[in-house]
Amino acid sequence: MTTDYSKYKNLSPFELKDELIRIASSRTDRLMLNAGRGNPNFLATLPRSAFFNLGQFAVSESELSFSYMTVGVGGQARVEGIEERFERFISENRHKAGIFFLGRALSYVRDQLGLSASQFLHEMVEGILGCNYPTPPRMLSLSEQIVGQYVLREMVGSDLPTDSTDFFATEGGTAAMAYIFNSLKQNNLIKKGDKVAIGMPIFSPYIEIPQLEEYGLEEVAIQADPNLNWQYPDEELEKLKDPAVKIFFCVNPSNPPSVKMNDASLKKIADIVAHHRPDLMILTDDVYGTFADDFHSLFAVCPENTILVYSFSKYFGATGWRLGVIGTHKNNVMDRLLQALPNEKKEALSRRYSSLTTEAENLKFIDRLVADSRAVALNHTAGISTPQQVQMVLFSLFALMDSKEDYKATIKNVIRRREAALYRELGVKPSEDANAVDYYTLLDLETVCRALYGEKFAQWMSDRSSSAEILFRIAEETGIVLLPGEGFGVQKPAARASLANLSEYQYAAIGRSLRKLADEYYQAFLKANG
Repeated sequence: MTTDYSKYKNLSPFELKDELIRIASSRTDRLMLNAGRGNPNFLATLPRSAFFNLGQFAVSESELSFSYMTVGVGGQARVEGIEERFERFISENRHKAGIFFLGRALSYVRDQLGLSASQFLHEMVEGILGCNYPTPPRMLSLSEQIVGQYVLREMVGSDLPTDSTDFFATEGGTAAMAYIFNSLKQNNLIKKGDKVAIGMPIFSPYIEIPQLEEYGLEEVAIQADPNLNWQYPDEELEKLKDPAVKIFFCVNPSNPPSVKMNDASLKKIADIVAHHRPDLMILTDDVYGTFADDFHSLFAVCPENTILVYSFSKYFGATGWRLGVIGTHKNNVMDRLLQALPNEKKEALSRRYSSLTTEAENLKFIDRLVADSRAVALNHTAGISTPQQVQMVLFSLFALMDSKEDYKATIKNVIRRREAALYRELGVKPSEDANAVDYYTLLDLETVCRALYGEKFAQWMSDRSSSAEILFRIAEETGIVLLPGEGFGVQKPAARASLANLSEYQYAAIGRSLRKLADEYYQAFLKANG
């Protein structure tokens, strides 16, 4: 193969992916298998069915308001009598998929969450019709309470009261991250030259964002150790004691190792915050937390210091919906740091936000996020679309009412069967770790070669082949697309494979193809060594 791999060395793994796909697709006599991206091929159907059925009820409510007009014109839904009309709609349409779920959802909201059924229905109907600006712009009021119930249950458990946290609905986790970094900079909570600690390995764009010219942050790697099942050693976490480190940024469970932070690491970080760094800001992306067993976010142990980001994209198969939330504790370190800024900076920020409130100096960080997301002046039109918020609420209710966790158990079983199929055909045992989530798997070059043919072969492979070369050869010779681990901050040659976006038999085919390639390398090793 004559490809010059050096020209790709600065590309993000997700940009390199396009070149690998081109090579893997170059032959018409085989199927290209793209295990490079984490878009799941499973999704939650019941809350989607409920969404479309709710839309039909909402249209009838709109038409009822302007029933004297010609067909095709509706008005604003009326809250008076809406619960009775909804009960009649449920009764008349029980045969349709999703209708029974809507009836149960209303009962849950009323009887378990203690919210007004009429107000909830009115918010959902207006929301799904998309007939009003999002009000409040941060998030619809009852939607925030319901989504907050779900997020805190999954990320924290029962240790935090649901009214302890403010939520801001965003266009997925990616928008959340863009908004957060921008507001941290705009509000002088980070500035050029500050240190940001990053839990490595990590989703590659999170390495790239702090390096951008507008942020200019100095990155401090907090390296997870593969020999400790990808947990952070104490000596790495000790770096967080440095007062020059303004923020700790991590994905939990990790991407790509796909391992949740263990209790010892959570306790270590909480102790550092409590006794050494009460001013440390923590930013955690917990999108894979719902795939873990007994998951606890850093928000559970350091709620006042942590900005929690959660996306609905992976667990519900909703990447195209762009649904995410930012959560901050109502008593948080960002607000305290804002109050501790020098007077001249506080005055400048008061001028920045003066069009929003007469007490701009007291504006909470999360509300500054909302304003900054729309260049402040357009704050009154901030917020994600109301139909998006309705679908987010239905996803949340679907999970909250799944008392036996049937959906969760099913999708976790799906990805673990896929992992088993890949490694079975490869001829290597997957690592056994109670903290593993298995949404991705890291194929470590040396570990796989050592397991197949011993230490000498592993060293020979490591000396003669870069992981980039191997990935290009895999793409060219097998039609399989994997992503380079180095792009995610992995220090050893490795490839990331998603276990979410292909079928079980296809993962078995990947395992067989990789084993065939390893066998060919081994024959070359034997020939080279006589």
